[in-house]
Amino acid sequence: MEESRVYGYSTPENTKKVRMMKGQNIAGYPIGIIYIDEVYYPMVPGNIVNGYTFSFPVRLKAVTGLDIPNLFQAGDEVFDQIILACRELEREGCRAISAACGFFGNYQDKVAASMDIPVAISSLVQLPWIATLLKPEQRIGVLTADKSSLTDKLLNACGISEELKSRLIIKDLSHEPEFSCILEGRGEFDNERVKEEVVQKALEIMKQDSAVGAILLECSDMPPYAYAVSAATKRPVFDFTTLIRWLHTAVCQTPYHGFI
Repeated sequence: MEESRVYGYSTPENTKKVRMMKGQNIAGYPIGIIYIDEVYYPMVPGNIVNGYTFSFPVRLKAVTGLDIPNLFQAGDEVFDQIILACRELEREGCRAISAACGFFGNYQDKVAASMDIPVAISSLVQLPWIATLLKPEQRIGVLTADKSSLTDKLLNACGISEELKSRLIIKDLSHEPEFSCILEGRGEFDNERVKEEVVQKALEIMKQDSAVGAILLECSDMPPYAYAVSAATKRPVFDFTTLIRWLHTAVCQTPYHGFI
């Protein structure tokens, strides 16, 4: 990161001499978000790649040529493409990088070690934080797009300890009639039915163990239904939006105004 780069909140009073990074030709995008290039399904508001999801600018960047099977299988060749996209975002002035799929977490530790700005490319990195909020005996429900791909390798890369893994209750939506459109790329789904499927899986978690203290939505396509999950389970719900808003707050601190 160039130390001479303007980082703080800009006002006419505090912005005098400014300097852009070489090669940067846009500005004002604090959070960069990488996403899977080759997918085909609706991106409704609340989805991480829908422009109406956030109240602040985000810079979206496709990982060229990446499809769902390649990301879920976590091949080494994918890493180079991810790094290329992340470095493009850094050159464009982004101050932190996230993603639009929890399975980017296969590369969380390697990407963070390779970049000069903060990296949180899986919603799963929130699990240790969530655990600190709960009683030791409480568990965390996780709704995922594909449980079979939620491997130890991925959890380890996201900093999830063995003790914390034992506290997770994981439910999968890959075979649900409407939600499966996302993995299969069918191009359309019944949005109300998808919401019902996500909520039903969350209720299955609660039925399995009443000691669940919070729910985490792994998939970047699930935030549109977070409000319904929270209402049905009566538990706090974390997802990619809680992660990205947290990142934004940290890298975009602004001065307070008002009377004393």
